Amino acid sequence: MSLNKEEFKNRDRLIKGIDPEGRFKISVVKTSDVVEMARSRHNLSLLNTVLLGKSLTAAMLLASELKGEERIKLRLEGNGPVGAITAEANRVGEMRGYVNNPAAEIDYSDTTASIGDGLGIGVLTVSKTLYNEAEPKTSTIELAKGDINSDIAYYMAQSEQILSATLLDVSLNNDGSVKEAGGVLLQRLPEADESEIEKIRKSITQLPPIAELIEEGHYIDDIMKMASKPFKVKELDRQPVHFFCRCSPERFRNAMSMLSYDDLKEMKGESQEIVCHYCNNKMVIPKGEIAEFVKTAKAKMN
Repeated sequence: MSLNKEEFKNRDRLIKGIDPEGRFKISVVKTSDVVEMARSRHNLSLLNTVLLGKSLTAAMLLASELKGEERIKLRLEGNGPVGAITAEANRVGEMRGYVNNPAAEIDYSDTTASIGDGLGIGVLTVSKTLYNEAEPKTSTIELAKGDINSDIAYYMAQSEQILSATLLDVSLNNDGSVKEAGGVLLQRLPEADESEIEKIRKSITQLPPIAELIEEGHYIDDIMKMASKPFKVKELDRQPVHFFCRCSPERFRNAMSMLSYDDLKEMKGESQEIVCHYCNNKMVIPKGEIAEFVKTAKAKMN
């Protein structure tokens, strides 16, 4: 679908900035189309649209600190009805994610219920796949509140040990589709005076919800300036972001070929449908190909 000039100008993007005095750096991202794509692909409930939307937004903000195709994965697991959320993003702006129980909801008639009840008590695991690292760097902490925003802030303080401020927001239309989504991540730089950073943190907490600002016509440039008050900020970089999964028929076939002979033998004579967890794409591998996989696996045993 082609975009008109106005739509192109306001498409999902991430912008990075820095205080010229070296006190802080800031990233702002608009993820409205990304979150709507995730909702549509996975047929998400209202609760999961908000939770996965915030998780995807957080993953992209954190990935903005990486290089090239380095990537970050967030996995939030709890004892609530949602079960687990997985969100992944890389520095080039590719995002994808899924929820274990996409139809899960909470009891909205319970006046004590909160969005955090969807995940409940659990853990957040952050994995970074970096250049020149044989294994991903992984950190695991307890969920702070299960509302994503508090959990990312807690992760930054505990695991990264960086004074920061995080805002994540998703607003919905009456039909459950995504109206707007976005987020802000501000991080103190090493030589910054803590009292000055507290001024910005206070400024950020007084901002209206990010989705509301986007609805009112404020783009990521405006939001970055608002969030940085009373200080000026210099733009470093900007890039489009989008829902994108690198699954492919070839990858599906490679995954199938790695199964054991016994597992493949049970599938012989039937076609198999494979579904990608991240994007819900489906592929059917015909029974003829399954038979070939069985034949190859048996030959490897000899």
